[in-house]
Amino acid sequence: MIDLDNQTTLAVDIEALEKIAQTLSTQEVELIITDDATMQELNAEHRGKDSTTDVLSFPIEAPFTEQPIFDIPLGSIIIAESFVKEKAADLGHTIQDELSLLFIHGMLHLLGFDHENDDGEMRAREKELIEQFDLPKSLIVRTEEY
Repeated sequence: MIDLDNQTTLAVDIEALEKIAQTLSTQEVELIITDDATMQELNAEHRGKDSTTDVLSFPIEAPFTEQPIFDIPLGSIIIAESFVKEKAADLGHTIQDELSLLFIHGMLHLLGFDHENDDGEMRAREKELIEQFDLPKSLIVRTEEY
């Protein structure tokens, strides 16, 4: 279900991420973990922001009726290794917990949630998933600051 392309030395518990993914979708998801330079390039190219960021999501745009028939992947989630390590250290939780938090955020974007334009639906769904998977509440606090 998750096609992992880990371009870093970050240890990843893919089974933990698979559980999250399966809760949200039956479609395959590409997960890329990369460095700051690559993330900055992608952020500049796709969002017009010439800076690095923690997570980017790229949903595959296909007609709704084609997705289940052809098993089209949901999309790609790209996570910056440095953000995972820094936030985990800053907030006192594990690297895997931080990776899971960012993966949840990315998955929700793939599913059409957009915290920049909704009325709190994405944050509410993040909170539910964080509690369901017994993850640290730091993502909830961070997203409320935006």
